[in-house]
Amino acid sequence: MRSHCRNAVLALAALVAGGCSAPGRAATPPVASRQLRVCADPNNLPFTNDRLEGFENHLAALVGRDLHADVRYTWWAQRRGFVRNTLKAGLCDVVMGVPTSFDLALTTRPYYRSTYVFVSRADRGRRIESFDDPALRRLRIGVQMIGDDYSNAPPAHALAQRHIVSNVVGYMVYGDYAQPNPPARIVEAVAKGEIDLAVAWGPLAGYFAAQQPVGLTITPVSPQIDLPFLPFVYDISMGVRHGNKPLKEELDRIIERRRGDIDAILAQYHVPRVDTAVAHASQREAEPRKAGSRLQSRRTDVAGAFR
Repeated sequence: MRSHCRNAVLALAALVAGGCSAPGRAATPPVASRQLRVCADPNNLPFTNDRLEGFENHLAALVGRDLHADVRYTWWAQRRGFVRNTLKAGLCDVVMGVPTSFDLALTTRPYYRSTYVFVSRADRGRRIESFDDPALRRLRIGVQMIGDDYSNAPPAHALAQRHIVSNVVGYMVYGDYAQPNPPARIVEAVAKGEIDLAVAWGPLAGYFAAQQPVGLTITPVSPQIDLPFLPFVYDISMGVRHGNKPLKEELDRIIERRRGDIDAILAQYHVPRVDTAVAHASQREAEPRKAGSRLQSRRTDVAGAFR
């Protein structure tokens, strides 16, 4: 699919007005306020958007308050080359969500751990928990595809290894970037009955499931690692430029100190967790969207998407 990469928009530096100098004394130079420069996608809910509605937007605001810094964004569509054109180019200083093992950045301690999940309609009564469930051979299954080269996310590999191919439908993670929330399409397809089951990255599945007019069941995939080594569970950290150890250490301390606040943000966005006791159970049902809801995941194989 044709990439729709946007040009980066550099955040404007805050103007600091100089004060009047007293007679006979030199003017005191203005003191610039600190900035937290964040690299982010302007159309990537539930993570970020340019209306600051994503959970990583809220996380950036929390970090900015803790650092007494103004948050400034460099917007760039999250495609291959995202890190190269933003963080590595020096246009910004932090990406709010990358895999902890991400080699293109210096990563903080993880602030959550999530998983791929099965998504199905609650009213159909399906309880798919494993890639080895025989029902997968007859259901119409949606999986996420990554990049212009149609690279496969881990669930697609797992299904292919089991020779489950002919009944699989691919949904681009990037989707139609001209439309809002491109990753939502795979979850919407389950709600509409266009597919029987989706396998999607937990944060986007949990968030968009809560937006649907019908109840959807979210079930973490099993096993967590498909041998010999195909993981479905990932630790997520913040990423800074290699060599920026002072900022990394500041962020580590904030993650530890504000963990309760971070957990509350993730819970508000229905992020499935496998790193806390409340992350619970093998299954939960997302409530249908209600009128007046204040709620307005594309991380999949992130390393491939960010390079």
